[in-house]
Amino acid sequence: MKNQINIKHIKNLNNDVLRGIAFYTQELAILQERLQEVAGDNTAREVQEQIEHFQNQFIIHEKCLTELKQDVHRNDLDIKADLLLSGTMVSESIAAEHSRVHERYLNEEKIFNDLRHEFNRFSAECL
Repeated sequence: MKNQINIKHIKNLNNDVLRGIAFYTQELAILQERLQEVAGDNTAREVQEQIEHFQNQFIIHEKCLTELKQDVHRNDLDIKADLLLSGTMVSESIAAEHSRVHERYLNEEKIFNDLRHEFNRFSAECL
């Protein structure tokens, strides 16, 4: 018989990740608004280059958050399919996929927070 993992832990972490993604998506919208304010107030070339840098980074993070959300939902669907077969346990392969998605989220969270702090320092100097 194949090894199986309890579902409660995985579902709780997936729900936490989805809440985190929603938070960072809202935070990204706020940062983009603030970036537009900085862009409107500053026309110096060096500042415009930094604005473009942050704009590109925000686009990358928006895409990453969208992909992570899709992957979490896909993992949830895989979990549901596995539960139809076993009742309360999921296979190791689905648990491993969950771990990969969760690790990607933790990495994205760290990178996003570093970027947010960098942007806040930049915008404080410009406003």
